[in-house]
Amino acid sequence: MSLKKSVVEAIKLYSFSTHLSQNGIKYGGLKSWTGGIEYDGFRFFPRHPDHKDPPYEPTKLFMVQRTKPFKGNEWKLKKILKEFDLHGKVGEVSIVKNTPEVNKKLYQVKHLIKLTPIKTPYGVPDDGDLSAGHLSDDGTFVYSKKLIPDPERAQLARDFQTEPSRLDSPTLIKESRDRWMNPW
Repeated sequence: MSLKKSVVEAIKLYSFSTHLSQNGIKYGGLKSWTGGIEYDGFRFFPRHPDHKDPPYEPTKLFMVQRTKPFKGNEWKLKKILKEFDLHGKVGEVSIVKNTPEVNKKLYQVKHLIKLTPIKTPYGVPDDGDLSAGHLSDDGTFVYSKKLIPDPERAQLARDFQTEPSRLDSPTLIKESRDRWMNPW
């Protein structure tokens, strides 16, 4: 009985937030912790007073992949999956924006999907042409710049092919004979 009294006195002394256990002894954590950084819904107590959160830039796009079957879900969830065009086979991928409206819908179907943020280590193409890019399974989008032909070199090649001195008689006879012998 004296153990119980000493525990109760210790609880009062250290101002614990208390809960009852099965045998009637109160336990809990300290209420007297002050300070901390207030976030939305919780308080963070850093290890060091000069602690700074690392800079974090959220991604603009998500890659959403369906991992569970479409069949057997309620109509609300099926409607959301259809909006994201994920109503076909399991494993289909869809690209969606990172906006609060979309995130609310993704939260409702979180048990049916796999969500991967899309990283662009080399940036996004300036001209907006994404056809030369590749999206890997881990969400990394890599693109290679398209080769743009040099107009001066293209004109020189056309001039060389249509040059009259190149079309001399022996060359024409030889090329005509080769084409006649090997038409395909």
